[in-house]
Amino acid sequence: MHELGVVFHIIDDLTEVGKENELTKIHSVTLQLGEVSGVVPSLLTDAWKWAAAKNELMNGAELIIETLPAVTYCENCKSEYETVKHGKICPNCGSEHTYLLKGNEFLIKEISAT
Repeated sequence: MHELGVVFHIIDDLTEVGKENELTKIHSVTLQLGEVSGVVPSLLTDAWKWAAAKNELMNGAELIIETLPAVTYCENCKSEYETVKHGKICPNCGSEHTYLLKGNEFLIKEISAT
């Protein structure tokens, strides 16, 4: 389960932010997670609950996940479309000359702390 490794990385980043800003308690963390990022939200949440409970700064902190839609761009017809719904082939012209514009992000958006 790579979600646990992802959570450890988030906790490391938050620990650093906590030290830099002299935080005593993180109450919640909001993540932006692209729908084709390869991270499973339910597994991430479970891993977060387990790992955050072992960290004094984050014990009891809520993990809020905002899902960002995946959008693909077609080089042939210059259109954008929903990646998950249509995949790599453009639904407008049938071209395979496409690339992902957004939807694989994994970002810490917001931290609520004292």
